[in-house]
Amino acid sequence: MQDIEKAEVYLNTLCSVKPNRRTGSPGNREATDFFSAMLKKWGYTVDTTPFPCLDYESGKVSLTCLDRSYEVYVSQFSPGCDVTAKLVTVSTVEELESCQCGGEILLMRGAICAEQLMPKNFVFYNPDNHKKIYALLEEKRPAAIITATEKKPELVGALYPFPLIEDGDFDIPSVYCTGDTGKEIMRKTGEFFHLIIKARRISSSACNVIAATNQAAIQKIVVCAHIDAYWSTPGAVDNAAGVTTLLLLAEMLKDFQGEPGIEIVAFNGEDYYSAGGQMDYLRRYGQHLEKIAVAINIDDAGYKNGKTAYSLYECPDKIMQKTRDIFQKYKGIMEGAPWYQSDHMIFVQNGRPAIAIASENITEFMSTIAHTPKDTPDMVDCKKLVELSYALQNFITQQ
Repeated sequence: MQDIEKAEVYLNTLCSVKPNRRTGSPGNREATDFFSAMLKKWGYTVDTTPFPCLDYESGKVSLTCLDRSYEVYVSQFSPGCDVTAKLVTVSTVEELESCQCGGEILLMRGAICAEQLMPKNFVFYNPDNHKKIYALLEEKRPAAIITATEKKPELVGALYPFPLIEDGDFDIPSVYCTGDTGKEIMRKTGEFFHLIIKARRISSSACNVIAATNQAAIQKIVVCAHIDAYWSTPGAVDNAAGVTTLLLLAEMLKDFQGEPGIEIVAFNGEDYYSAGGQMDYLRRYGQHLEKIAVAINIDDAGYKNGKTAYSLYECPDKIMQKTRDIFQKYKGIMEGAPWYQSDHMIFVQNGRPAIAIASENITEFMSTIAHTPKDTPDMVDCKKLVELSYALQNFITQQ
């Protein structure tokens, strides 16, 4: 089978698991099993140690007041509820500080909903104002929360409306709606609303897939991509394309016995509220990070519009020059702007050099397709994934 055909098979296999590749789901386990089996077939030593996580199921959600219904969506990981209570509305942190909303239904709209809150226990990036909002909500204890959000493609991509809260560690039921619906709901402040959420958190497990060669080597190159997908999408560009590239590269390197050692990692949790796989990797492999000569992260590569783009982070001059010398030989690869929202940052934040590989038009992809059902295999140009795999093979083997 030719390389492009292989890439198409891998991509379609990863995008066809059911329900999808959200961390902890049956589809996610099917994807990691598939990836692991391929690496074992090519002779790699493979680690699939499980870590605990939550899966999630939701059904009916309804919000009514005085016989009128409002369109709302359940926040991922929200507990279920059946609540009838008065509506209290806030639009700023200051209003939240002063309001009396204990046992009531709280509508949050306006400035307080300007950006998606980072999960309360997220360790990589967690602004103080986000922490303050969570602390106030847990102190005030509304019976349930409605968040009305506006379009924010620069922050949350194509999602509209976007959930302000997606957090399995936050136990107040919540739903979200568009800004226009929020205005309509606000007009009924002080009235009694009835909110029903049918949902449940499911104790589950997931795993990274960590494949290695020449583990006795003094140094290693880590090549990674996240195998999970956002809960509402097949996740083709984000990030079945990156995992497909790992598979192409792994087969190319299966007989490579030289220095440095190779570690191929399918991380499980980049689009998950707690980054469970990344945290598990740091717990179990973090004491050996100094062995990493460079970490290469592939995320959102292969988008059909534009070239493949790489960016460099804390790389010594030798690695920077080598990267540019090799990648400039490939017509479809260019140096692009840095970005900081993916797995290369766990290495950079721990003092290791990194290269991130995405798409030239990642901003276009993020603002129109990412995290939606539109992220399907026809968004991916598999020729670009094949070209990238060859470029990475040359980078690793030309020492």
